[in-house]
Amino acid sequence: MTARLREIPYNYTSFSDREIVIRLLGAEAWQVLDKLRAERVTGRSARMLYEVLGDIWVVQRNPYLEDDLLANCDRREALVGALRHRLAEIEKRRQGNESVAQLLSAAHVAVERFAAAFADTAALRARVLRALSKHTRRDNICFDGLARVSHVTDATDWRVEYPFVVLCPDTEDEIPGLVKDCIALGLTIIPRGGGTGYTGGAVPLDARSAVINTEKLDRLAVPQELTLPGTDRPCATIHCGAGVVTRRVMEAAEEAGLVFAVDPTSADASCIGGNIAMNAGGKKAVLWGTALDNLASWKMVDPDGNWLEVERLGHNLGKIHDQALAKFRVRRSDSATGKPLSEEILEVPGSRFRKTGLGKDVTDKFLAGLPGVQKEGCDGIVTSARFILHRLPPVTRTVCLEFFGQVREAVPAIVEIKDYLEQRPDGAILAGLEHLDERYVRAVGYATKAKRHGRPKMVLLGDIVGEDEAAVMQAASQVVRIANARGGEGFIATSAEARKTFWLDRARTAAIARHTNAFKINEDVVIPLPRMGDYCDGIERINIELSTRNKLRLCDALAGFLQGELPLHAFDAGLDAKDLIGDRREQALELIGTVRQRWQWLLDNLDAPADSPPLPPGGEGRGEEATVFHTLQDHSVRVSWKQELKPQLEDLFDGVLFRPVLERIEAIHREVLRGRVFVALHMHAGDGNVHTNIPVNSDQYEMLQEANAAVDRIMALARNLGGVISGEHGIGITKLDYLQPEEIAPFVGYKNRIDPEGRFNRGKLLPGANLGNAYTPSFSLLGVESLILEQSEIGRISDMVKDCLRCGKCKPVCSTHVPRANLLYSPRNKILGTGLLVEAFLYEEQTRRGVSLAHFDEFNDIADHCTICHRCVKPCPVDIDTGDVSVAMRNFLREQGRKKFVPAKAAAMAFLTIKDPATIKLLRKGMIEWGYKAQRLGYRLAKWSGLAARSTRQPEATLGAPTLRTQVIHFINRPMPAGLPKRTSRALLDIEDAAIVPVIRDPRKVNEEDYDGDAVFYFPGCGSERLFSQVGLATQAMLFELGAQTVLPPGYLCCGYPQTAAGEADVGQKITTDNRVLFHRVANTLNYLDIKTVIVSCGTCMDQLQKYEFEKIFPGCRLLDIHEYLMEKGVKIEGVKGTRYLYHQPCHDPMKVHNGTKVAAQLLGSRVDHEIQLSDRCCGESGTLAVARPDVSTQVRFRKQEEIARDIARLPGNGPVKILTSCPSCLQGLHRYADDTGTDADYIVVELAKHLLGPDWLGNYVARANAGGIERVLL
Repeated sequence: MTARLREIPYNYTSFSDREIVIRLLGAEAWQVLDKLRAERVTGRSARMLYEVLGDIWVVQRNPYLEDDLLANCDRREALVGALRHRLAEIEKRRQGNESVAQLLSAAHVAVERFAAAFADTAALRARVLRALSKHTRRDNICFDGLARVSHVTDATDWRVEYPFVVLCPDTEDEIPGLVKDCIALGLTIIPRGGGTGYTGGAVPLDARSAVINTEKLDRLAVPQELTLPGTDRPCATIHCGAGVVTRRVMEAAEEAGLVFAVDPTSADASCIGGNIAMNAGGKKAVLWGTALDNLASWKMVDPDGNWLEVERLGHNLGKIHDQALAKFRVRRSDSATGKPLSEEILEVPGSRFRKTGLGKDVTDKFLAGLPGVQKEGCDGIVTSARFILHRLPPVTRTVCLEFFGQVREAVPAIVEIKDYLEQRPDGAILAGLEHLDERYVRAVGYATKAKRHGRPKMVLLGDIVGEDEAAVMQAASQVVRIANARGGEGFIATSAEARKTFWLDRARTAAIARHTNAFKINEDVVIPLPRMGDYCDGIERINIELSTRNKLRLCDALAGFLQGELPLHAFDAGLDAKDLIGDRREQALELIGTVRQRWQWLLDNLDAPADSPPLPPGGEGRGEEATVFHTLQDHSVRVSWKQELKPQLEDLFDGVLFRPVLERIEAIHREVLRGRVFVALHMHAGDGNVHTNIPVNSDQYEMLQEANAAVDRIMALARNLGGVISGEHGIGITKLDYLQPEEIAPFVGYKNRIDPEGRFNRGKLLPGANLGNAYTPSFSLLGVESLILEQSEIGRISDMVKDCLRCGKCKPVCSTHVPRANLLYSPRNKILGTGLLVEAFLYEEQTRRGVSLAHFDEFNDIADHCTICHRCVKPCPVDIDTGDVSVAMRNFLREQGRKKFVPAKAAAMAFLTIKDPATIKLLRKGMIEWGYKAQRLGYRLAKWSGLAARSTRQPEATLGAPTLRTQVIHFINRPMPAGLPKRTSRALLDIEDAAIVPVIRDPRKVNEEDYDGDAVFYFPGCGSERLFSQVGLATQAMLFELGAQTVLPPGYLCCGYPQTAAGEADVGQKITTDNRVLFHRVANTLNYLDIKTVIVSCGTCMDQLQKYEFEKIFPGCRLLDIHEYLMEKGVKIEGVKGTRYLYHQPCHDPMKVHNGTKVAAQLLGSRVDHEIQLSDRCCGESGTLAVARPDVSTQVRFRKQEEIARDIARLPGNGPVKILTSCPSCLQGLHRYADDTGTDADYIVVELAKHLLGPDWLGNYVARANAGGIERVLL
């Protein structure tokens, strides 16, 4: 059946042939084709037509392919010529068949339209660039593949049309001009922020669309007390741009001791503009409502390109539906002149804003004509807003409730808890109540807190707040007792850290889609709390039916297999298969038939009484009205493959002879189980907002249809229980079909009145704008392409990124996602781009044109925009490490011979890899001494001429390969460090000989009778030894002072990390293997020393050395950073006056055993005036990034400089600021900020040496070591 569904080649999407033909040729052509397919008279001609449609379809949905054909006339003509040739061949073969002629006519139209589109696109791009560059910088106007694929979808991965252009304005003042000229150009405008929507609100429906990305509109003011219009007392407010990430607003409010109430689960990636357009909520909505309830005013651009400002009058500072009459002042003004155009007062009964009795409801898109809010970007673009802030009572307790019994018995606890806390006992208030069902508990890897076996069936997490600690604790205890009465167990977190730990699992709910390659149908409904038990029962019934149907399909698949030829491991017996099988086939078929009959009866009789004849006697405590459904729900009756079929079939087909049969049975089970649809629930339980998620394999057409049928039932169930079909996700394209015509009619009238031409989000929320034309990609559909993947690193890359959920939780921590610096290479965006490039490679591998070299450049571009910091993996719900993906991409490019050669990077890699002391001395002289001096001279010239300031003030976009001039400017726009030691640490100590193992110790201490010092193995690494040799010497000096015997590796060694990260996996692996063999020799040579600690002073060395398995080299040893070791030994400095310290934690933090910030704080002792503060963000050096891509490094540094300035402002006092770190690369990177920030940079261990060993510590240590402190052991 799958082959008949998808015979069109290169179709790696959820579309079947039907949808593609209708999209490209029209519905009538599909009817003709379907008729011909049924007659099977198409043959070779059909295959050629499918090839034509496949070529058009793959190019239309892949902007990388489109751009390549636009840029290369020969390749374009070759493709169009091939399409026309195939149609001509079909014409020769049609033999007068009029149906084929009808199809051919439609195909000719499609091909000519496809061919003409390239010229049209090129002409329109030129017009767009010319018109819009009057309002914003040219590099804010993006036609490239990465920008377009990043904005083609949201968190759903539904796609309809790629945007024609993506606009990233720098300020909100640019937007009116952009809007007016987009209208003049015939482009519909899609407002977009973080792209975290779950209903497709930001998915373009029209190919002539311009997405306006607001992420650069991220100006965030400090909280401010204002008396709002119509109120009689000041209120805390905060003003923010539409592109501010929600989490940043929450943090700004928290710093001021306040609370920002709009806290959706997507807070780490969603933006303020999107929160307003969707009327977002979150767990705090139970207390303070959604975005609408908390808005004081907002500013937007309307469909005429003019300013529209809305201000709420007489704000009740609470939930809007509690106010009898809500008033809004709506002002319009000319965006060019500022002249007022109109003003009106909008008066709306508070009860109008959401359905009575529900905490959330975003189904009313008209919303009494209130502009912007809940309109999903269909009536303008929000540019900024002011929200009210709340004061959270000082005492907070978090409760975690685990329920192990039946869900229907546990769910009423939600209502009981809500009713109890709504009375506010002694002032205790419910500030949030969240729910996870059994499937989510499993998906997030929930660690059960109760001392019971197995996972709970339901988990509730709640925050209880109040003014009085005893009252809050009493309320929390009562909530636990409510759970106990329902068969649950409760736990109370009191500290901030414990509460954060409790809430971590709730943040990983997107992981439910991991097993279906990250695609899920995400529906949120709102159910009246008293009916929540009925809703959960309804979902359980749907799940039981879906599971049972899946098992029935398994029975059918197994029966079909067993009726055919069975694979046997017959060895050389030469016996007839029939004799070997005997009556096993008949027994197995009888077993399957009997079990299938029982399962079918259960499915057909779910409403029959529980004591119906085929069932065992009823269980204790079961009510008289219990049905078969209830017996399945409480597992007293099971539909079980593992109990009823698997063991019996294993007994029947026991032995080596039948092993292939059992393997095939297991494979069939896995295949059928993969298509099982289920519904998982988590909810904002306090207001009845249930997120109903259905993970789906987008390559399984039948599974998608079954899931859609389940959604139909879920929506009907929600309505029947008095609920609504959306509480915060909106309507978009996924839910439009579930709104009744009379429900959407007011919005349609509003849209036709204010934007009849569809200038904003054309077609959205209007009849027909559903999922009918939407598709989602899937690499699970590969056929012959699988062979290509198996033979290439690209297959591994595809596998690494396939689980991405597009949730954007990686954005806040990513060094290459800095919108203000024109850097929009978040892991989410790069993964979307990588997926398209993989598709482009696979497609072109199968064509005569071959793979375009442009795709390798685009692959290089994505791989270059990564610092390999691995920070993205921590917040990722499905554990994708984009750093590892980037390394794999670099390896692929190297294997293909397409990796970009950068001389400066090659020289740096050579300096790190070479072992010969004379060559190192020569390179150090040329690169470090002379090269750094020349770079500083270039910096001074660039600073004097203004070049440096221009390149750093507002960095340009770094798409594609940079020019030599650009690279030079960015390389010299910040100074390299000066005053580096003239020689390496080994040269100073005369231990460069690779044939000897240096053992450094203080002979006076070692020879003492009561000596009990440690023997340590210190791996200094390239940065601490060849570049900043003072770091390696300071490490040795501190160990020397502690009386340790320090063993150094023989000769200059690199750990292998730089080569591995650069995509030279074979070189990195060779270095690693050689080093491990060498260290085993060292261990054997020095077996008289009991080495229990391996010391490093570099984060990347630590990452690489963790793969060395040192416990096998020095049994029982630990791998520690020097600073951790010194802290454990009690080393610290006290009472340093004058200097103010910041700690820069490296991306590759070498401190794996202890928290780096705490280690730094302890080593630096108690400050006179302040505690050491963490300075976040990447320094921009990132190993060789600063020489390989200095333009990207400039963008990364832009964000770090902001962070340093903010950190300095927070420090008390006015003394000099020193930034300390624990990474040689970061030390170099931090030196570059000296002129711009007035800071100095140093290593923690060097700072310790200066204060504990004196200002002349280096010379003194070298002298003492050279005076009998070094034992040279022949290896």
